[in-house]
Amino acid sequence: MLKRLMLCLVILGAGACEAARVGPDTVPKGTWGGDDGGLIVTAEGAHAHIGCTLGDLEGPIALDADGRFDVDVPWNVDAFPIDRGIRHPARLSGRTDGHTLTLAVRLSDTGQALGPVLLTLGMEPRMQNCPICRR
Repeated sequence: MLKRLMLCLVILGAGACEAARVGPDTVPKGTWGGDDGGLIVTAEGAHAHIGCTLGDLEGPIALDADGRFDVDVPWNVDAFPIDRGIRHPARLSGRTDGHTLTLAVRLSDTGQALGPVLLTLGMEPRMQNCPICRR
């Protein structure tokens, strides 16, 4: 009887831990904006800007249990004023609670780091020197 009770408590405890996850499983769709940064998330993928640089990725951005993400993305550091079309392999990373999001990029080939920028869901990006693309 005691063993059954302990087993039930363990199962209930494991279920409660799983149910305790507060945030989403993927970065929520919509426009995320902040100072000199932006992220536009759609069902098809995402378009991101940090300053005059940008990157695009396909599909949803998966989050771990802590709301973190770290994904491969081709990144364009020469997007403005003249887009030379050169894409660098990079890692797009950050964390979100579903309302605010930190976003950073590190180019894999050069080690150049961009960001982090703080973004808010539903806020328009406030790009200082570069236009942000719209889709």
